[in-house]
Amino acid sequence: MIRFAVIGTNWITEEFIHAARETGEFVLTAVYSRTEEKAAEFAQKFEVSHIYTSLETFAQSKEFDAVYIASPNSLHAEYAVLCMNHGKHVICEKPAASNTAELSAMIKAAQNNKVVFMEALKSTLLPNFKAIQDNLHKLGKIRRYFASYCQYSSRYDAYKQGTVLNAFNPIFSNGSIMDLGVYCIYPLAVLFGAPERVQASGVLLESGVDGEGSLLLSYKEMDAVIMHSKISSSYLPAEIQGEHATMVIDKINTPEKVEIRYRDGSVENLTREQAVRTMRYEAEEFIRLIKSGALESTTNSHANSSIAMAIMDEARKQMGLVFPADLKSEHFE
Repeated sequence: MIRFAVIGTNWITEEFIHAARETGEFVLTAVYSRTEEKAAEFAQKFEVSHIYTSLETFAQSKEFDAVYIASPNSLHAEYAVLCMNHGKHVICEKPAASNTAELSAMIKAAQNNKVVFMEALKSTLLPNFKAIQDNLHKLGKIRRYFASYCQYSSRYDAYKQGTVLNAFNPIFSNGSIMDLGVYCIYPLAVLFGAPERVQASGVLLESGVDGEGSLLLSYKEMDAVIMHSKISSSYLPAEIQGEHATMVIDKINTPEKVEIRYRDGSVENLTREQAVRTMRYEAEEFIRLIKSGALESTTNSHANSSIAMAIMDEARKQMGLVFPADLKSEHFE
C-alpha cells in the first residue's frame, strides 16, 4: 500500500480518492487544507486522522509517501516543489503548472530528489487511448488531428451576474485553454510530439481569462485543429485523419468509443472496456512508477507535459493572455 496525502478538498479530490481506492494499493493518511474546518470535515468523511493547515509541516510529515495535488493551478508549482524537496512523490492535477518556467522547476525538483512527478491527465492513460495508439498505423499517412472540448461552464452564469469564481479568475491561472484546451493539446503531444508552428486566437473576458479559443498547429506533413470553450458547447467527436482511413473518437477528454472508418465504407470498432471511475488509471500508473522505481511515466512524461505547456504558453502569448503567475520573479528551488 502506498500512503497518500491530498492537497485540495474539492470534488475532483474526492473522485481521485474513490478511484485510487479501486487499485487496492492506495491508502489515504493525511489531508492539507488552508482552513482547519475544511481539513477536518474532509478528513472525517474519509476516516483520516492526520490533518494539516501548515504547508511546511505537511511537507515534512512522516505520515505519507505521495501526494495528490488539486489546488488552484497557480499554486501547483509551489506546493509540488515543496513536497518533492521533502522526498514526497507528486501527482499533480492538470494543467501541472501555470507556465513552462514553473513546470521546469517542478521537473528539476523531481530529478534532484529522485521522486516521481506526473501530471494527472487521465485521458492519455485510459484503455481507449491505448487503443488509439495501437491502431494509428492503420490510418496510413496521417494528415490531420482534430479535437474539440467546448463545454458551457455552470460558473459562467454567475460570472455574467457579476460574480467571478475561481474558474474565471486569472489569479488562479484558469480559463478555457488551461481547464479544457489541455485535454485536446496533451493527447496531441503524446501522439505526435511538438509542432513546428502554433497559431492561436481566442476571446478574452473582462476578468482577464479566455472564454474560448482555437489553435492551428503545423507539423511537417500534417496539421492539427483544436477548439476549446467554457462559454459555449460542442458535440463534435475528435478525429485523426489518414490517407487510408479516419479514426473517430467520441470524446477527447474521456474516450469511451473509438472506431476506424475506412475509405471503402467499412468500420472497425476499437473500443475497449474501461472502468467507470476513469481516474483509476492515472492512480495505477503513478503507483506503478513508485513501486518500480521509475521516476516518470512514458506516456504522461516530463517531455510530453513540457510540450503541452509550451503550446499553451505560445497560444496565450498570441491571445495576449497573461497570468499574474507569469509576472512573478521568484524561482522555486
